[in-house]
Amino acid sequence: MESYALLIAATLNAGTVLALASLGLLVNEKVGIVNLGAEGMMLCAAIAGFATVVHSGSDWLGFAAGAAVGAALAGVFGVLVIWLNTNQYATGLALSLFGGGLSAFVGTAYVQARIPERVGFGVPWLQDIPLLGSALFRHHPLVYLTVAFAIALVWFLYRTRSGLVLRSVGESPESAHALGYPVRRIRLLAVLVGGALCGLAGAYLSVIYTPLWAEGMVSGKGWIALALTTFATWRPARVLMGAYLFGGVTMLQFHLQGIGVELPSQFLSMLPYLATIFVLALISRNPQWIRINMPASIGKAFHPG
Repeated sequence: MESYALLIAATLNAGTVLALASLGLLVNEKVGIVNLGAEGMMLCAAIAGFATVVHSGSDWLGFAAGAAVGAALAGVFGVLVIWLNTNQYATGLALSLFGGGLSAFVGTAYVQARIPERVGFGVPWLQDIPLLGSALFRHHPLVYLTVAFAIALVWFLYRTRSGLVLRSVGESPESAHALGYPVRRIRLLAVLVGGALCGLAGAYLSVIYTPLWAEGMVSGKGWIALALTTFATWRPARVLMGAYLFGGVTMLQFHLQGIGVELPSQFLSMLPYLATIFVLALISRNPQWIRINMPASIGKAFHPG
């Protein structure tokens, strides 16, 4: 039973990276912007967060640095696609490639670096519950803050006027503009928030999840996060559940190896990506369901008259 408790704990840990990035991309897509640069932003944020913790010893400063780098790169992307009307998909791919190269260059000096030792995390009293304590209550505070943020995002999008305005920009930017809303600024703000969340995911990956720096360490998680928004049909609660599902599939490969299952390691490494393809293929069987939930202006440029 202890091994299953550890699997659940590892699932929550891995799912947090995907949840943060996916929620950020969901905010982008709710206003009609598709950012394919998540992988590059997460890599740059990962080295920024890791380097900050190496020099400062503070996890939270590392998270702040990662979020700031993610937001800065997203800001460049936002200016290009929102004001200069560059193609969203091409610009996002360029950002992803740029981030991969920049992070590899900057991270050369930190390959052998180590962050300071830290005390174990845990919720007082609850962490001592047999099995449940080790499975659910011995995580970094950011794991619980991610769940709280997903709940808050549901409330913001569907229970507040600001959330309604944000969704209206994603559905019909022309109508929102006609009503006097600054569509471009709203889109840029959403892109900045999304970039900050992707940056936070990258920093969590290098500071808590690993914790180390290695070139290309995001290993496709940015692309899985992008697929998760479609898998979750642009619903924050479903994004959270999907992130933990894919986090569990990622950790399952190590659990199977640990209990002696004789399968090639290459096959086990493919599991998260096979699951992504399978789920997207399953969802694509009902295109009407996707159209009902998908923001109407997603991926489309807006030109104010």
